[in-house]
Amino acid sequence: MIPVRHTSMENFDFDVIVIGGGHAGTEAAHATARMGCRTALLTLNPERIGFMSCNPAMGGLAKGQLIKEIDALGGIMGRITDQSAIQYRQLNSSKGPAVRSSRAQCDKALYAVRMQEHLATVPGLTILGAEAAEILAENGSISGLRLKDGSTIHARAVVVTSGTFMRAIMFTGADRAEGGRAGDASSKGLSGSIERLGFRLGRLKTGTPPRLHKDSIDWSKTEAQPGDIKPRPFSFYHRPDPFPLLPQINCHITYTNERTHEIIEANFGRSPMFTGMIKGVGPRYCPSIEDKVKRFRERERHQIFLEPEGLTTDEVYVNGISTSLPSDVQEAFVRTIPGCERAQFIRFGYAVEYDCVDARQLRATFESKDIQGLFFAGQVNGTSGYEEAGAQGLIAGINAARRVKGGEAFIVSRLDGYIGVLADDLVLHGADEPYRMFTSRAEYRLLLREDNADLRLTQMGRSLGLIDDQSWAIFEERRASIEMWKAETKVRFARPTPETLAWFEAHGLPALKDRASAENLLKRPEISWKNLIELKLVEDGDATDDVAEQVETQIKYAGYIQRDLDLLEGIRKNENLSLPVTLDFEGVSGLSSEVRGRLKLVRPETLGQASRLPGMTPAAMASLLIHMKIQENQAVCRE
Repeated sequence: MIPVRHTSMENFDFDVIVIGGGHAGTEAAHATARMGCRTALLTLNPERIGFMSCNPAMGGLAKGQLIKEIDALGGIMGRITDQSAIQYRQLNSSKGPAVRSSRAQCDKALYAVRMQEHLATVPGLTILGAEAAEILAENGSISGLRLKDGSTIHARAVVVTSGTFMRAIMFTGADRAEGGRAGDASSKGLSGSIERLGFRLGRLKTGTPPRLHKDSIDWSKTEAQPGDIKPRPFSFYHRPDPFPLLPQINCHITYTNERTHEIIEANFGRSPMFTGMIKGVGPRYCPSIEDKVKRFRERERHQIFLEPEGLTTDEVYVNGISTSLPSDVQEAFVRTIPGCERAQFIRFGYAVEYDCVDARQLRATFESKDIQGLFFAGQVNGTSGYEEAGAQGLIAGINAARRVKGGEAFIVSRLDGYIGVLADDLVLHGADEPYRMFTSRAEYRLLLREDNADLRLTQMGRSLGLIDDQSWAIFEERRASIEMWKAETKVRFARPTPETLAWFEAHGLPALKDRASAENLLKRPEISWKNLIELKLVEDGDATDDVAEQVETQIKYAGYIQRDLDLLEGIRKNENLSLPVTLDFEGVSGLSSEVRGRLKLVRPETLGQASRLPGMTPAAMASLLIHMKIQENQAVCRE
């Protein structure tokens, strides 16, 4: 386990302090320490570092892409997932590569243990068990932290990854208790400190379902949901041996019914969501069961996933019935669900209401626009999900280290990755409800696939010092193999021999009239790499599965990919044109009051960001561009 240092009335000096040991905090602390900064990871309870507080799973639609990108940049979420996964599934496997996403059910306790063990090996990282009371800043720059016990920690950068803990309250019916999750305390002082620094705070809500004892479930009444026969690891560079490392198990599916809905509806008046006790806004795309019953009255049933929380625990996570209803109501409606008639509750569901910052006050690096060296990442920025948190933590950590070391800001644009889409959405629009990543949010998702995250981002991770020599060698070998096999497909030909003609006829395909290269065959939607093996154009095992998949995808979608690349080339010209965050928009002529107001609120950093604000017209963009050109010319004349 991690050696923990408990603070007392003494001073410490660090380069970077990370507040919070969740999925954003672990990525941030790992990155800053790996980049050579003396880093302190400050947490209320060091034994909960890396804890999966809700769903015991990683990945999912678009979230799998985020984990792959974290791994490609040198983060740790993917490798720890592979060390603790008990089921792998690729979602949307029958659809196009742009929307395929990986998901892994994890052993919840083991994930935290492996994360803590890994962090214990990182040089320059110190774990501090304490509570932050006040963020200290002088002359617009971070100077450190004051702790609840009065101690002071000095630092040149602070990364706040406080999750759902700021002024957090948990609700189960009319019962309420302070805490960011069951068994953990609330952070009371940090919100006030952040407000005093000039930040706008909002109030959001999240929830969790009950946990049931596995032996109380009649599994014969449920539908087994097995994992993939041939699992795919999340990490490009740290695959455990053997893989998969742990025994793989099934999840199960069941459903609510009319009786379930009747009980829930009869108790709307006891739900803190509907009585006004909870003021915060909950996630639209992961609503509580009472919200689903209220909003979708026409639905006869809702799907429920019964997900084991580990190999050695009796707890089953009931995915799909997040709730804050009273415990007696939870018992009543859960026992109407097939398979759960005799359910024994290990823990009841509850909702958590907490403070978050307005991310529009942050740069794309997640640094404050007003206080140098102060970063925010994770659910404190209004997001939901481990994966969104980890992505923000990695970017904030990288940039905190660069701030300390004097390097340039590191930004993944929305043209380069889902991480960039996430950052751009948050800093431009904020989050009036918990933000969740979807493939539909990425305009160029065919380019930003999870299978090519390493090809897009590993070079960046290497330049940052987060990709070690061994990982870089694996990357170079894979990249070279892909290019070699793409070249090979151009010079390997199928000819209209009797055997080949028979194969085409058996598969209901038009007969070959002339020779055809493997490349041209792969461009056909009905032909796969497996078919090239059957046609003896390649041998089984010539290319690894991931290389074969990459070659097939690049060739099959070459036209679409090139179209997007050509479009991006034009977009990039103005996308990165910088706008000073101190720009006086009152001095920009030709802007409407509405547009000027939005620009002053958000203070976009680039012309590309400004173009994506609501209400921005081509005329407004032209006014901005003309103003910037005039400013540039005046600066040249003054020189």
